Amino acid sequence: MKYPSAPEIAAAAWLNTDSPLSMRALRGRVVMLHAFQMLCPACVTRATPQASAVADCFADEDFQLIGLHTVFEHHRVMNPDALRVYVAEFQLQFPIAIDQPAENSPVPVTMARLELQGTPSTVLVDRTGNIRFSHFGILSDMQLGAMVGQLLAE
Repeated sequence: MKYPSAPEIAAAAWLNTDSPLSMRALRGRVVMLHAFQMLCPACVTRATPQASAVADCFADEDFQLIGLHTVFEHHRVMNPDALRVYVAEFQLQFPIAIDQPAENSPVPVTMARLELQGTPSTVLVDRTGNIRFSHFGILSDMQLGAMVGQLLAE
């Protein structure tokens, strides 16, 4: 089966990393993109804590979690300064890309490239840089852990 290549992340800025991450440079590792918004209730209560737990669980593996703060609504209040406070308050340690706003659409660039339906969304990328799974909504811990484990075992 042919899987689509993961597009590069178009980030307006990065948090929790000294330099921008690129999908090309991450080849050879399994990557999980966690698309979220700080005013998304399901993100705050379930998906973002789960993403942090996955990053902790697979910290010793060839695995990279990347948060993607992708704002497609409430643009004025979910600015980079507010996100920095959110990241500090929730003690998020993983790299977070602030999705680049699109010129002619409320949907940010990376969100559009990945064809995401909303937040929270999870995208799993295999070691060759191909998207193997994309899901809008909440996943069970067992399901997500099993999928990451399977990709790491390949």
